[in-house]
Amino acid sequence: MICNICPRRCGAERTETYGGGFCRMPAVPVIARAGLHLWEEPVLSGTRGSGAVFFSGCSLGCVYCQNHTISAEGVGKAVTTERLREIFRELIAQGAHNIDLITASHFVPFLLPALEEPLPVPVVFNCGGYERVETLRLLEGKVQIWLPDLKYGLEEPARRYSHAPDYFPVATEAIREMFRQVGPCRMEDGLLRQGVVIRHLVLPGQLESTRRVIDWVARTFRPGEVLFSLMSQYTPQPGAEGPLRRHVTAAEYRAAAEYMENCGIVDGFVQERTSAREEYTPAFNLTGV
Repeated sequence: MICNICPRRCGAERTETYGGGFCRMPAVPVIARAGLHLWEEPVLSGTRGSGAVFFSGCSLGCVYCQNHTISAEGVGKAVTTERLREIFRELIAQGAHNIDLITASHFVPFLLPALEEPLPVPVVFNCGGYERVETLRLLEGKVQIWLPDLKYGLEEPARRYSHAPDYFPVATEAIREMFRQVGPCRMEDGLLRQGVVIRHLVLPGQLESTRRVIDWVARTFRPGEVLFSLMSQYTPQPGAEGPLRRHVTAAEYRAAAEYMENCGIVDGFVQERTSAREEYTPAFNLTGV
């Protein structure tokens, strides 16, 4: 395939065995782990966990990525559409509340057959927010819960940390499309069955970017239409420079949470600062693949 799936529109060649372009992934899905995951938002993890399928490669390349071994180093195993569908069934048999597709955007054409037959649990599309609307429309009716990041509200940190200066306009357009597809959040027995959960990771020294993100969410959606997850789990990675060498301070996160509340966003989640631990990152050892 000549790939234009993501907003970078590399036009790179991707075959069953060769991966070109920014994501450096072949055309067929590459998976690093599949298993029950208890560390998503409570309305997703519930009591038994999300059925998390971690895909390798990424269209962003964030310098602080906690999943660097799979997002940048390509750790994982190529699977067929048939095996992918089997993995979904195995996770559901283990009790998964949903099937949680993590960073799968660059494999969308090969996900479609695996999602053709409806599953008995919601499908969650867990992504970095940097998506082409045209690609998202291929998934309409196949995804019940969208879980995008909205990482930056300013161009400069998006350029410096994710090599994507157009991140904010691209991601906000993508989130509007996600909401168009599924509408306001719908809960059932304490679990989210349909809707959009927008995540934002507070970064050290980037409070103004966080405020811009919160402003957009508060301005764009009425209370209760989407859920907003304000995350504190930033963990410094090897080789981090400048402010990224440290954790988010208690004062920074408190200021972000207060700003969110003052903007009228009360439907969502905040995190304990103890979430910023490396042990919350699962082992990408081909479990369940």
